Amino acid sequence: MRILVISDSHGKNDDVKRVLEQVGEIDMFIHLGDIEKNVEYVKELAKCETHMVLGNNDFFIDLPHEDSFEIAGKKVFITHGHRFYVGYGVDKLREYAVDNGYDIVMFGHTHRPYLEIGERVTILNPGSISYPRQDGRKCTYMLIEVDREGEFHYSRGVMKSSLEMFYNDF
Repeated sequence: MRILVISDSHGKNDDVKRVLEQVGEIDMFIHLGDIEKNVEYVKELAKCETHMVLGNNDFFIDLPHEDSFEIAGKKVFITHGHRFYVGYGVDKLREYAVDNGYDIVMFGHTHRPYLEIGERVTILNPGSISYPRQDGRKCTYMLIEVDREGEFHYSRGVMKSSLEMFYNDF
């Protein structure tokens, strides 16, 4: 199973389309908020099971603030993160996850990739595909692959520019 996790596209749906083209076929698509517009269009682009939550810049959009579901027997919680003050760290989010029995927690908001694989919970942020803030300012996403044995493998991807995508077609 291949799962694409993105966040903070801020209305730049061409970036969403480009990253979907770059990663190829996926089984699940997760957007962690700050979509800003054309939610239905983004869902159509994904062509698979989709989970999306509201970000602090998503106004007049009918999505939940948080969501929970299972992936391969793991209990997953997704949120944009601003309500957990993730700009100051992930302690509140980690505590919430442990208290509520979540195995995996995903958040956005900071525009910085983050991955912590702990004994009790895995916490991840794919970064931003449109407005990165980490050193190097690369537009990032996260791919999760679940193998036949049910093991989860996490990898951060860097979105190629439209020029790089163009030259890859040759």
